[in-house]
Amino acid sequence: MPSAYKILGQNSPAATILTDIYTVPALTQAIVSTITVCNRANTSTAYRLSQAIAGAADAVQQYLAYDAPIAGNSSHMLTVGLSLGAADKIRGYSTSGLVSFNISGTEITP
Repeated sequence: MPSAYKILGQNSPAATILTDIYTVPALTQAIVSTITVCNRANTSTAYRLSQAIAGAADAVQQYLAYDAPIAGNSSHMLTVGLSLGAADKIRGYSTSGLVSFNISGTEITP
């Protein structure tokens, strides 16, 4: 099974809108190694991260972080090791709209 180590997704969602950052392609599995959350504003804000199996609608059990505070002009590097199947999604949200999400990991194809 070939593996590709890469940036899986990047996004900077508008304020208060839960947005897809990465969707696992069809016939693919993925392992998320790191999620970087960067607050580009000089004031603190909060963010959310969720993992939706097969792209399911938003639900409380999906959250990896919920309204986690992040200081102005700072970043959180989350080492996670999430295993994802085809069509699974990682979603992000921020209260300010000035937060960038970057996801790194491995895609595995048959």
